[in-house]
Amino acid sequence: MSRNTRLPALGRRGEGWVLGQLLLIAAVLLSALVGRRWTGGSAVAAFTVGGVLIALGLRMLLWAARHLGASLTPFPAPRAEHGVKTTGPYAFVRHPIYGALILFALGWTIVFATVAGLVATVALALLLDLKSRREEAWLRERVDGYEDYYRRTPRRFVPFVY
Repeated sequence: MSRNTRLPALGRRGEGWVLGQLLLIAAVLLSALVGRRWTGGSAVAAFTVGGVLIALGLRMLLWAARHLGASLTPFPAPRAEHGVKTTGPYAFVRHPIYGALILFALGWTIVFATVAGLVATVALALLLDLKSRREEAWLRERVDGYEDYYRRTPRRFVPFVY
């Protein structure tokens, strides 16, 4: 069963989505240059919480990327010949790499205490949500078994939440 989406392809493989993602990740990282600095007990709390989120994001990113193997691509257009991944992190959420990027960006923003980073993180989360919807429309059209996986795995980025 194929479902159309109103989201644009932004290129044959979705190159525009990737460019937007890269620009927003760069904005998150560069926001550290304009952040205010934490002091005292708030610094310890911010570094602890932010550091844990960064570490979780990196760990999830590596786990998911390793699990995808040759199927890994930054583009939302799928490589149909590799089929649907349904184990590892993909047993819990449909887009664990996107969730990992959001966790990392949020952690980074907390560590460096930047409003600019928070704005870029929210924009990144919104872009990744839209990109995942475009990707899922292509997956439904091109990859056998994706529709069943979609129904069995209701969470997009965060287990039990979203």
